[in-house]
Amino acid sequence: MVLDPQSLDLAPRAHELLAALEGDARFKPELVAAQVELVTAPCDTVGQAAAQLRKGRQSLERAAAGSMFLAGAGAHPFASETGVLNDADAYRHTRSEYGWVARRQLVFGLHVHVRVQGAHRAVAVYNALRSYLPELAGLAANAPFYRGEDTGLASIRPKISEKLPRQGVPPALADLEDLAGSLDWGARAGALAGPRTWWWELRLHPFHGTVELRVPDQQSTVADTAAIAAVAHSLVAWLAARHDDGQQLPSHPTWRIEENRWSACRHGLQGRFADLDTGVPRAARERVVGLLSEIEPSAADLGCSEELALARGLAERTGAERQREAGSRGGAQVATRWLADRFSN
Repeated sequence: MVLDPQSLDLAPRAHELLAALEGDARFKPELVAAQVELVTAPCDTVGQAAAQLRKGRQSLERAAAGSMFLAGAGAHPFASETGVLNDADAYRHTRSEYGWVARRQLVFGLHVHVRVQGAHRAVAVYNALRSYLPELAGLAANAPFYRGEDTGLASIRPKISEKLPRQGVPPALADLEDLAGSLDWGARAGALAGPRTWWWELRLHPFHGTVELRVPDQQSTVADTAAIAAVAHSLVAWLAARHDDGQQLPSHPTWRIEENRWSACRHGLQGRFADLDTGVPRAARERVVGLLSEIEPSAADLGCSEELALARGLAERTGAERQREAGSRGGAQVATRWLADRFSN
């Protein structure tokens, strides 16, 4: 989020910040004119990605030079419901097709890409990973405030995103031909401006050849980002290893996953998740802590045990809980200042 240094409101000045960065490929514009995308290069470990991210955030702050502030969260705590959009040609279809809805997409997400080799293997991991989207959403929830109010939600971001099509839990896929057929149908129907508009909280990326997790809110600090990335990387590797061992990875009905998705949105880790097979509920925080223990050996193999330990801290107090605590000392304005102060931590 690009912020005005005096009011701390969203400032549609990302183009100025990008100009100051003189074409640095790490930084890109986005649909929202008060938003900058920071892209890391492909990495072998979460630690490498986190180091790149920290340098990137520091570069942004130097380029802003006090004339703008930066902050990370799933949504701005008190900005207006509508905002200024980027007028670049790349976003022409979104502006013209979605208009009123597009102007309300003032949301900020964290996308984690993990390469999974083998088409059949990637599809199997993707289908199984759908079931864990609520756990990741709850752990990464970081948007309790909206338009100056405490929404009572752990994250308002999913509810804003839902104004657009192709949001939430994605459909299961039979194979890559199924995905190609869906993209082809969407193009012929005029529903998709291109594969990039296949918007879901999880997708098989057609250009990068990755499993892309899009469910997490943007995190306030580099440390929290590394924690979420470690869970994503380890979870994907754990599912891939189970597939390699000959296990049949489950692919659960979308509506059941969406029931847990609502709990993650509403309560974060203070709610309950239902077992997707039996329906028996379990405390969400307990479920996530148990999942972290299950994937711990995978994290060790991947060299991200240290970052997974950070995820345990996040499971104790999520970004939403910390942000709400900051807001309790002075409302959404104080919460926004708290976010800006932690941007490059």
